Amino acid sequence: MMMPRFPSLSLTARSALLFAVLAALVISSVGLYLYGDMARSMRHQAAAQTANRVAYFRSLLGNAFPISLLSDNPHLFENMLGNERDILIFQRPGQTPLINVNPGRYRLPTVAPVADGVPVSLGAVHAASTPEGVPIRFVTAWVSLAGHDPIQITAGHIMLNETRMLAQYRDRIIAAVIGAFLLIALLGYGVMRHGLKPLRRMAAQAEGIHPATLTTRLSEQGAPAELHQVIRSFNAMLDRLADGYQRLSRFSADLAHEIRTPVNALMGHCQVALYQRRSAQEYESVLVRNSEELERISRMVENILFLARAGEAQSAISPVPLPLEVELQRIADYFEGLAEERGLALRCRGEGMVQADAMLLRRALSNLVDNAIRYADADSDIILSGRRDGDGWLIEVINHGPPIPPDHMDKLFDRFYRADDARTSSGNASGLGLSIVQAIMKLHRGSAGVSCTPAGEICFHLYFPDNINDAQAAA
Repeated sequence: MMMPRFPSLSLTARSALLFAVLAALVISSVGLYLYGDMARSMRHQAAAQTANRVAYFRSLLGNAFPISLLSDNPHLFENMLGNERDILIFQRPGQTPLINVNPGRYRLPTVAPVADGVPVSLGAVHAASTPEGVPIRFVTAWVSLAGHDPIQITAGHIMLNETRMLAQYRDRIIAAVIGAFLLIALLGYGVMRHGLKPLRRMAAQAEGIHPATLTTRLSEQGAPAELHQVIRSFNAMLDRLADGYQRLSRFSADLAHEIRTPVNALMGHCQVALYQRRSAQEYESVLVRNSEELERISRMVENILFLARAGEAQSAISPVPLPLEVELQRIADYFEGLAEERGLALRCRGEGMVQADAMLLRRALSNLVDNAIRYADADSDIILSGRRDGDGWLIEVINHGPPIPPDHMDKLFDRFYRADDARTSSGNASGLGLSIVQAIMKLHRGSAGVSCTPAGEICFHLYFPDNINDAQAAA
């Protein structure tokens, strides 16, 4: 059943109208049932009255009623019918009726009379109607008289009063349905408006939330139980929005600061070079320094683009089985020269087949090893290990260095974040390496984390699940 649509109405008005329509349908159904039952009862009563009337006159004439009284006193039988506009006809076969009470001059259809001696039952009652459509119930029966020809008795009841009564009842039902519809619509509107007051309060609270007041939360106080889950979900969404907004604001500030540093350096180099005439060798030195700054800006832009694309292209990876020991040794060989400059030794251990995108796995490991070489204590070891862990593989990069404060641990993977709060350029570090690692692990439906002991053993770990292809298909 298609429910009616009210696109321009409020939820309160729509609900009130729907309740009123349902109530009107119920009342109409009950009224129609009662109307039909009353009509059936009246038809049954008219049929019984007509049959009893014929039976009465059959009994009366059969008890030696003087036949002369039939023609001499017709008003006697008219008085027996009272004020009803009913029909009563006594007639011998082929003769003029002895009694002909028919105020409306109605012509009844010809039917087979009930034989003499056969009881007049309700099944012998026939139906007809007047030209105006008023129902008629009539019966025709024979009665034998002692020493006389039989008489045919025809009795009919014009259901005029019943028809008027049913019409009045029908009008009252219609009036009751209309009244109930209007009353329930008004009462329902009031009830719904009162019941939706918590929603309006929630809307007013939500309307007051803007970027400067993202710490505001909707209150569950006074709200019905049905809205508690909605309020909790909305507040949880606000928590995520506030966190994202704070990260975006921090990222924008950090990005502006990181770009300002090389840009200021470029401007300083150029201004110094243009301050006075210099030799070709000095100009070449300025161009070399500027080229280094431009390369740093280029790497920063590439990293930012990678993070942006990684956040959108969740399925743009091609995981394949990779030999873990080969990949770890590849990274160790690549960074061997840089590690030796600081007296560091790269050691690999572990074997197996990890399911990952080759290029992204190498980039994540390279960022972790580069970070380890940058902050590890001189003349120490950096360990690259891989092992089976549950339904996936755990890869760890371990080094010894200055302990990381606990309040910095959760922020290491934020963009442009440095644990030492250094805001100036430090070599090739851009503060995006660990953010890229985390983005790569999200693409693999895995995880990235870090732990640090009080003795300064720092362990960055990557977890690659086995069912990455199934997870991608489900996503």
